[in-house]
Amino acid sequence: MMQDDALRASSYVDASRLLDSIETLAHFGAGEDGGVDRPALSPTDIHARRHLIERAITLGCTVRTDACANLFFRRAGLEALPPVMTGSHVDTQPTGGKLDGCYGVLAGFECLAALNDAGIQTRRPLEVAAWTNEEGTRFQPGAMGSSAFVDPGLLEHYYPAKDGDGITLAAALATHCEAFPTLETRAVEKAAHAFIELHIEQGPLLELANIPLGVVKGIQGVRWYAVRCKGVAAHAGTTPMHARHDAMTLAVRIRAEIAALAHQLGGDDTRITFGRWTVLPNSINTIASEVTFSIDFRHPDPAVLGAFDRKLLDCTARNAVTSEALFIHPPVDFAPAVIQRVADACHALGVPSLSITSGAFHDAMYLAKHCPSAMLFVPSRGGISHNPLEATDDDHLVLGARALAHCLVNLCNEAP
Repeated sequence: MMQDDALRASSYVDASRLLDSIETLAHFGAGEDGGVDRPALSPTDIHARRHLIERAITLGCTVRTDACANLFFRRAGLEALPPVMTGSHVDTQPTGGKLDGCYGVLAGFECLAALNDAGIQTRRPLEVAAWTNEEGTRFQPGAMGSSAFVDPGLLEHYYPAKDGDGITLAAALATHCEAFPTLETRAVEKAAHAFIELHIEQGPLLELANIPLGVVKGIQGVRWYAVRCKGVAAHAGTTPMHARHDAMTLAVRIRAEIAALAHQLGGDDTRITFGRWTVLPNSINTIASEVTFSIDFRHPDPAVLGAFDRKLLDCTARNAVTSEALFIHPPVDFAPAVIQRVADACHALGVPSLSITSGAFHDAMYLAKHCPSAMLFVPSRGGISHNPLEATDDDHLVLGARALAHCLVNLCNEAP
């Protein structure tokens, strides 16, 4: 019976309703280029949240929030058991598309509607979450909502964070409370039964393999560093090359050394990026006196990440430059039982799937500390994301929602 309900729920996913919901949400912060700019807790985001709250109420759900303005849309279960959760985020990059994060929330809503249409009652409650500030573009760091949900003590550290206009997170959260004064506060509960996040891949692997669904087994670990190289400012036209202390020349050489050691350590799984550069005095005719550049190194193997840390320290010490760790997160392995539910859904729907490790951060990275978790990917056209051109074929969006519905029903009907 449980398996019959899972297949029936997936069959009640309405393609037009799902696709229309994506277009409707994209109106909040829509740009002329087809993209979306919806910063977390901005007036535009609050309007989008009001739309979601109203829709959830029409679906018969209760709506609650918490101290970090996460939203929780709950469909009651037959028994008072820990819920099954799904969802993602609705804030976007300044030049973002209409799918990143939003698709996972709206597919969760579509599952709620499909269960209603199918007349299916699940044993456990089903809760769709919209996590706050996943992108981290208005307030840093990202994934504030999901990380504070798992570890509420983090909020005290997040409150002072300011956006570009000097508005603190604490003030933005107060504005959210004023906008929704009647929302009930979600009590701190024991761990959820499971969490699944459906997301666009944001990379090319599924499209290159011509496979419609990705069963995500984990998220690779990351190291962010800032490397600072010192030199001496001098005139570009009068200082002989042999007499220069050029911080840029030093930085370029060290960057090449770091890239080489990263590839040596990590092999084909290496992902290294030197994305941010600051040059002083940044003048066309002055030798650089100081250059600071960032390192983003990612890998699924914790041993490789640890070796990179040590080799980087050796490199900077040998070259008399300094490095500062900005962000460190270990690889995340998702729960085998939940991964299997995702794989079973793909099989039940008769579609091939690819086992994949996520190269990007997601809220599920933090939820995995709270309860058994996993992710499901659909292909990104051209591997493009964080871009108005971000797109996924409609058939893949619908298929992802159907696989999600299958997973959620089976998880919701699991025994205590």
